[in-house]
Amino acid sequence: MNETISKRNALLAQKVIHGLRSRNMEGFHAADRAAALELALSLIPEGATVAMGGCQSAHDIGLVEALKGGGRNYIDREAAADKRAAMLAAYDADVYLASANAITEDGILVNIDGNSNRVSAIAYGPRKILFVVGMNKVCPDFDSALKRARGVAAPINAQRFGLDTPCSKTGSCMDCKSPDSICCQFLVTRFSRHPGRIQVILVNDVLGF
Repeated sequence: MNETISKRNALLAQKVIHGLRSRNMEGFHAADRAAALELALSLIPEGATVAMGGCQSAHDIGLVEALKGGGRNYIDREAAADKRAAMLAAYDADVYLASANAITEDGILVNIDGNSNRVSAIAYGPRKILFVVGMNKVCPDFDSALKRARGVAAPINAQRFGLDTPCSKTGSCMDCKSPDSICCQFLVTRFSRHPGRIQVILVNDVLGF
């Protein structure tokens, strides 16, 4: 990444990390994808049970492949014969991997979900939530974060899943009530009652959607 952008991202990441700390969450900055992978693995204990929602960012840094390589008990819902059982098992995981549709500069996480297994697990269940978040998802404030989640992340995800929604056709949110809508449940994480349960790796790169 461009050196000037990287310098700006490093400073902005520290602002986000400060905001996360004020909200009982932990934040880390990784200079690139390789550093993010190394950091993520250091935060996931050997032998831990690990589950995941639809976290493209974890794929982007190579974390999913690394977990499949052994050392941890990775619940692979895509390979599971019973996907519902795999998703339910995630609620009792030691570590749950996720990304954010958006995060504010002062540390508020915004997520939108269709099936809602992801946002419900973030809210309660797994012992630890490990977010992998590209700096492309950092927004100045809550309003802009919500707009990013609905106007950028949701249409792209609807398109990649081949869903029949207005945003899949137009590229922008139409505030629909389509049967295929993925904007069913909104989760705003502004504070964690359990110190350290939520950890966020901010990666100096464009990750996910």
